[in-house]
Amino acid sequence: MNNIELARSNIRQAEERLKHAKEALESGNYPYVIRQCQEAVELALKAALRLIGIEPPKWHDVGPILKREKNVFPEWFQKHTDELASISRILRREREPALYGDEETGVSPEELYAKSDAENALKDAEKVLTLVLKLLSLGS
Repeated sequence: MNNIELARSNIRQAEERLKHAKEALESGNYPYVIRQCQEAVELALKAALRLIGIEPPKWHDVGPILKREKNVFPEWFQKHTDELASISRILRREREPALYGDEETGVSPEELYAKSDAENALKDAEKVLTLVLKLLSLGS
């Protein structure tokens, strides 16, 4: 499997996670929205790196790599890399609390996240995916 095929697979998986995030938003499961959005962003940004020939690292926040390799991307995409890296970093920080809650204080995931948190995460994840889909369609 080559980088383009892997990138397409990452994008399909990101799309599926956003589908489930939207369903979870409708049902009020806000922590699950956060978790699915984080995974969608991670997969989409790893796809972006693959599209420019960079094998992504095996960690969750690839924002620093995105910024470091900024100049390899088309100019229109470069304008968004700082924002994309920020979205990745923010959602990465929420990955574990969205699943486990705050175990130190005994606060459940449901107590940590409100509808507005979920809506913001979904909006950000959709933006990331839209930009990566454009990158794919233009052949990077």
